[in-house]
Amino acid sequence: MDFKRILSALLGFPLVVIMLIFGNKYVVDIFLSAIALLSMQEYFNAVSKDAKPVRWVGYLSCIIIALIHIVPENVSEAKLNLIKLILLPTIMLILFAQVIITNMKTNFKDIAYTLFGMAYVVGFTLFVALIRGMDNGRILIWYAIIAAWGTDTFAYFIGKKFGKHKFSSISPKKSLEGCIAGIIGAVVLAIIYTIAINSIYDMGYRYIYVFLATILLSIISQIGDFAASSIKRFVNVKDYSNLIPGHGGMLDRIDSLIFLAPFAYVFFNII
Repeated sequence: MDFKRILSALLGFPLVVIMLIFGNKYVVDIFLSAIALLSMQEYFNAVSKDAKPVRWVGYLSCIIIALIHIVPENVSEAKLNLIKLILLPTIMLILFAQVIITNMKTNFKDIAYTLFGMAYVVGFTLFVALIRGMDNGRILIWYAIIAAWGTDTFAYFIGKKFGKHKFSSISPKKSLEGCIAGIIGAVVLAIIYTIAINSIYDMGYRYIYVFLATILLSIISQIGDFAASSIKRFVNVKDYSNLIPGHGGMLDRIDSLIFLAPFAYVFFNII
């Protein structure tokens, strides 16, 4: 299990590095849109045991991520705000139209599961694209990745070896020791990363902000991991899929990252 987990990370991580460092924001948006599409498929497959989500609407919504930075220059801020304002009511209109057209073969539970999946998968992944599209996004995105995957890596290996106190019945294999180790490990990685970019790019990022932000984001990422586990426990699946050996599905791999992304985006904008 550990060998598969490590091998998958060694094979997959370079692709993420290449995309996020060398790809422009449009390429990254398309890449994240494809990831969202895979994750949406896994989510729908999992919840289909309890409902019949409106898959075509969910899949179509993933395209929003690919288009997030493609805005004609002549479109005013007022028009953009109007589009954002009408987006949710339009989605609701389409979903309830499906209920009417199918004579309630599609019901309220189905559209509720669909809307949640769109908010969870598309809405959260969207913020990863927004972070990458910011000024210095190539640098900032790695703080989110360190907080998510750094936490996950340290929590997994330290928890497996030294974990004695179970943290929650939602995910019985996770321990209090692992959760604490995840936070500490993420903070150490973030500080090392900050030292490097301050030296190389003369960014001047303040270590106290990095320290506090990483603790907060690490905690949020672990809540995101438990959130994904609670969904899987509710629909009685172990992993969302077996796409990534040792990790499960795409959504299993990105659950903590997309959960913290909105908070990271707000924090980066504040400071």
